[in-house]
Amino acid sequence: MAESKNYYMICYDIRDPKRWRKAFQLLKGYGESLQYSIFRCRLTQRDREKLRWELEKILTPEDSLLIAGLCDRCVERIQSCNRPEAWTVRHDCHRVF
Repeated sequence: MAESKNYYMICYDIRDPKRWRKAFQLLKGYGESLQYSIFRCRLTQRDREKLRWELEKILTPEDSLLIAGLCDRCVERIQSCNRPEAWTVRHDCHRVF
């Protein structure tokens, strides 16, 4: 049975440009950039933990990381006022049993 995927909003504040670029490149492989330090990712629980582990190798104690899980109801209520196309939801969430 396939693992279910959930949306996560990942935000970070990284003080060093070199570490910032590494984190940015890593996150580009997992999701899409909404702003320079904010990503939207659709991940399984296993992928989320793998991403967190990979980011922890890049970050130092002076950096900040926030991974916010979003339920389906939260995703439906998101308002993207300036760029409405920035948070379009794909409805390809079919599961084959």
